[in-house]
Amino acid sequence: MLDAAVSLVAGVVLGLSLAAPPGPMNAVIAEESVARGWTSGFAAGLGAMTADAVFLGLALVGVVAVVQEYPTLEAGLFAVGGLLMLYYAYGAAQDAGSFSEAEAADGRGFRKAFALALANPYQITWWLTAGVGLLDPGRISAFGYSLPASNGALTVAGFFGGILVWITVFPASLRAAGGRVDAFGTAVAYASAAVLALFGLAFLGTAAGL
Repeated sequence: MLDAAVSLVAGVVLGLSLAAPPGPMNAVIAEESVARGWTSGFAAGLGAMTADAVFLGLALVGVVAVVQEYPTLEAGLFAVGGLLMLYYAYGAAQDAGSFSEAEAADGRGFRKAFALALANPYQITWWLTAGVGLLDPGRISAFGYSLPASNGALTVAGFFGGILVWITVFPASLRAAGGRVDAFGTAVAYASAAVLALFGLAFLGTAAGL
């Protein structure tokens, strides 16, 4: 019972380690949340989480590791990711100030986050590092305790549970903090655009240097 609980909690922590840090995905979730409501922000989070499910499947069959083996492929991925982020940064800046209190459920946020996550080299890098724990829980250890590999399914469930918690709470907290104040939404939209633009330029710089 203790092993199962530890495996589940470890999965939650791993999920939060990918979902919670500031970055391009949270910038998209934030912009969608304040511009089009909680539903759109949550849908964007689901888009990113769906991409993680795809990466999990690719990692299981060994495809993800191929990226690091071919520098040209890796550079191309950084370039595509950088261009996508600049494109979405432009869109976020254009949308700033034109907010709707209606809950939008047209799938725009999901598609945007899903496409961006698939082209996000940092997300792939995470799967090549911390994410290996989902494939082999026995490799995860803390304070001298190693997770039993037999509880791998619980670790995976905890991982996606952690992401689900984040994409539920984060958009809700933004909506609660912003209320009906347009100035807050405008500030978040411009901040999101700035984050996406910075990451986009950084990715393009990395692609040029690879």
